[in-house]
Order: sequence, then structure tokens, then C-alpha cells
Amino acid sequence: MVTNILPIASLLFSAFLMLMAGGLSGYLLPLRAVAEGWSTLTISMMATGYAVAFTAGCLLTPRLVLRVGHVRVFSVLATLMSISLLLHALVIHPVAWIAFRAVAGFSIAGGYMVIESWLNERVTNETRGGVFSVYMTISMLGLMIGQFTVPLGDMMTASLFIVSAIVYSFAVIPTGLSSAQSPQPLSQVKLDIRKLFRNSPASVVGAILAGAIASSWSNLGPVYSQQNGLTTTEGAAMLAAAMIGGAVFQIPLGRASDRMDRRYVMIFAGLVGLTLSLAAALLGADNRLVFFTAMFLLGSVLFPIYSLNVAHANDHADPDAFVEVSSGLLIIYGFGTMAGPIVTGGVMDLIGPSALFMTIAGAFALYALYAFYRTTRRPMPSADDRSDFRAIPFGTGETPQTYELDPRVDMAAEQEGAVADR
Repeated sequence: MVTNILPIASLLFSAFLMLMAGGLSGYLLPLRAVAEGWSTLTISMMATGYAVAFTAGCLLTPRLVLRVGHVRVFSVLATLMSISLLLHALVIHPVAWIAFRAVAGFSIAGGYMVIESWLNERVTNETRGGVFSVYMTISMLGLMIGQFTVPLGDMMTASLFIVSAIVYSFAVIPTGLSSAQSPQPLSQVKLDIRKLFRNSPASVVGAILAGAIASSWSNLGPVYSQQNGLTTTEGAAMLAAAMIGGAVFQIPLGRASDRMDRRYVMIFAGLVGLTLSLAAALLGADNRLVFFTAMFLLGSVLFPIYSLNVAHANDHADPDAFVEVSSGLLIIYGFGTMAGPIVTGGVMDLIGPSALFMTIAGAFALYALYAFYRTTRRPMPSADDRSDFRAIPFGTGETPQTYELDPRVDMAAEQEGAVADR
């Protein structure tokens, strides 16, 4: 395994640095905004600006790479990312921060796409699964280390913003000095919402709801922690507990979905999320042990539900359409990440911090109800038509290039070849 990782170690290190800076800034900015006295709705508008620009970056970056190449695009985007963070420290104003977060969203989407396309170029059919697993591990570690860096500094000064900008700048060095040839052009996303909905209505609706849930949690979870008296370390632990829960339970949940109608597992996940979210809203964070345990269990369904959507959508698609279907579903997921924080932030301003879990509970309820409704409209596909579940890196802001790395790309090609040989 080590011999397979060494040739791409510089690329993985760049990804780690980007994710570490992303975890740091993603946790720092809501905390500082709360300390400045800004409303939760204002903070949610920052998250929506980021989500809109991230989705735009997924659509536009391939065109930029075609014009000027991977290294130049990656260098420019990393520079823009660093500039946006430094501007946060210089201009403390909510409208400015919304614009700065949009710049960050566009830049980080493009950065992920370039690195993932490079990784995809360097893997083989035999090493793809191992590299994908390492990439998932790096994604989680980078984010958590970045989040736990925040308690080490003073969020009311410019120091943490500068540290995050420096880490982003360092991410350019391993990739910029790599002797590897530039990979092939990036995947162009083909978004046909009607076709995707005809293919799998449950996956499309589920992707929107999964995006709303994940974005509300990751962007407004820090706000909840501050408004409930958690320290910055405890807030980071809250986010990490959910992330670890997702990592622990994603594979068992996926394996269960391989053995039965995936929609039943989606219903189960929705009901678990509904129950735990309502419990968190009612109990609050006074008992830290109970609260962190609940967050760990909530993470077990909060993150994996999107992977279930992807697997279910590909159960009803042609094998050679895996990347197209998954990438299109990702953009639809992006629509959910735009809407979720706005709705949740507005309700939190009206009701209070517990509204975070109340709105997430509502989204989980809709997720379960629609999956149940779809079980009455179409039978489960045959075993030969079903794809295998694969965990997807969560929290990184997946891009279409993530699915080029997915081992199911090779499995789909083998399946298509087997059909052609019959």
C-alpha cells in the first residue's frame, strides 16, 4: 500500500493542507460572527454565499483548466482563497464577509477538483480503492485538526485568519513543485434535472434534503455551540463527534442497503435523525456526556444519507452513466446547501438555538416520508441492476472529480464490458 501512496504523497499532502485550512476557517468564521453580535440569519447568508459559489466553481473550473492548465488554475485559486481569509481579518462587516465567503467557495471547489483530477490520473484499477480510502481518511483528519486549531488562538484577533491563509498558501507548494504531468481535462458536469428525477425521484429529493441538513449543521452548529455556552474546544469536539459517528456507521449502513431495498434504509436513517434531533432540541447541551453521545449518533445518519442517495440513483442508471448521474446529483445537493442555512438561520433567530435541531428534525422527517412514499411507487431493482454502496468523503465539499476517483468507476466499466461480451 505504501508503494502505491508514495507517488501521490505530494498531492495528498496538498489536499490535507487545504482541508485543514478549510476546517479552521469553517469553524472560526461563525464563531467570530457570533462574537461580533451578528444575527444567525446573517451568518447563514455567509454559508449560502459559499454554497452558491462552490457549486458555480464545480461548473466553471473545468473551463478555466482548459484555457490555462491545472497548475496555473490551482495556484490562482489557492491565492484567492488566502486573500479572502486575510480580507476577513481586515474588513469586519457582514456584507463584506458574505462576498469573501463566496470567493472562498469558488476557490476551494476548483482546488479540490484540480487535486482530485490529478489523483485520478495517477491511480490504477488495482490501487483506486486504497487511494480512495486514504483520501477519505485524510479528509476527516484534516478537517478535525483544523477545527481543533481554533481553540489554540484568539478568534478576536487576526492571528487565526493569518494562520489559515498561510496553510492554504502552503498547499500550493507540493503540487506546484510536482514533476508529474498535468492530467486530462476535468469532467464537465451535465445537469439534466428532469432526467435525474425520472431516473430516481427519491435520490433527487433526498439529495436536496441531505444538502440542507449537512450545510445547516456544519455552518450553524458552531453558532449553536456559542449560544449554548460551549467553549471553543467543546464546540470543536461537538463537530468532531458527529464526523466520527459518520465515519463509523457509514459502511455498516451502506452494507445494509446492499442487502435490502435502499429506500428502507433511507427511511430508517431519516427516523433515527428525526428522533435524535428532537432529543437534542429538548435536552440541550447541559449534560455534556449525553449531548456528545447524541451528536456522535446523529452523525451516524447525518453524513451517510447522501451516500445512500448516490447508490440508490445508480441502481436505476446505466453502468456507464455513474459519473454523470453522481455529478448531477452533487449539483442538486448543492441547491440544498444553499437553502438549508437560510431557512435554519431564520428560524434560529425567531425561536433560539434549539431551532437548529428542530429544522434538521423536520428535514429528516421529510427524507423518511418521501423515501416511504417511493416504496409504494416502484419496486426494488433486481440484484443484477444494483450497484454496490461506497462511502463518500464527507465534509470536504465533494466535487464531480470525487466520483472519477470512486472505485465504482472501474466496477461500472467491468460491468459494461461483461454485458458487451454476452
